[in-house]
Amino acid sequence: MTRSNTLQLLLVEDNLELAETTVEHFELEGIYCDHAANGVAALELIAKTHQDVVILDLNLPRMSGLEVCKRLREQGNDVPVIMLTARDALEDKILGFETGADDYLTKPFAFEELLMRVKVLSRRRSGEVNVIQLKDLKMNVKERSVTRGADDIKLSPTGYRILETLLRATPNPVSREDLIQKVWGDEQPDTNSLKVHMFKLRRALDDNHEEKLLQTVKNFGFVLK
Repeated sequence: MTRSNTLQLLLVEDNLELAETTVEHFELEGIYCDHAANGVAALELIAKTHQDVVILDLNLPRMSGLEVCKRLREQGNDVPVIMLTARDALEDKILGFETGADDYLTKPFAFEELLMRVKVLSRRRSGEVNVIQLKDLKMNVKERSVTRGADDIKLSPTGYRILETLLRATPNPVSREDLIQKVWGDEQPDTNSLKVHMFKLRRALDDNHEEKLLQTVKNFGFVLK
């Protein structure tokens, strides 16, 4: 099975027996499904790999499903999220949707229903624009790749999120405060962290090019133009 030709899912579930069974069912359908057993591991995996849909258990060790979903949305990641829970309370569903979940499924569930919901959300997302472009700078959101002209640009997960935030805002500038909120969420970075990341991003984007795309807006933030 080649990952490029199939849906790529992430199941975040601490019940290992349920996770193993669900992953096996998806593989029988020709769908690649990765697995994380806690919320922290899920965020790390999402930052490194493309996911078409995230299936997220509500009650997770180290970080709840609600917190994971909240941080994804704060970072500007709009990957479709299906929330799983053993509770069918309306309040839980409302909280999940307010946090940014796209769908909700109560345990125990039939795999066929989960499969149907995954396919619906993935089709909905496939209609979205996968490539963001500014002049000769291109970002492929699906492949998580960046090029400028003929050059492949290698970025850290944080650098990628910063660039995506700036590209989506173009031609408008993004304030330092908004950039920190979208990239780091509630976890405030060290004083010099943004400065270091912007230095690395500017070097990656502009060092080998006469036209400089990444510009500082004095006393405000940054803009790509």
